[in-house]
Amino acid sequence: MPNVTIYTTGTCPYCILAKKYLQQRGVEELDEIRIDKDPALRTAMMERTQRRTVPQIYIGDHHVGGYDDLVALDKEGGLMPLLAA
Repeated sequence: MPNVTIYTTGTCPYCILAKKYLQQRGVEELDEIRIDKDPALRTAMMERTQRRTVPQIYIGDHHVGGYDDLVALDKEGGLMPLLAA
């Protein structure tokens, strides 16, 4: 399974949902980057993703997007192949 990275904050309900969703799909380890603890991490996330909101999810080098993007990708049948790569 490729590395799964998720940018989060401590109070974001969509971050919590995204982590649970990924766990339900078999992801055992998440590389969680809490951008609310270090402003430099928020800046790095925005440069990498071109987005300001959390969560921002990467599976390997593939930028999935946020929680809604994650669910949509799964409904389209694209999530499990990414996780299996």
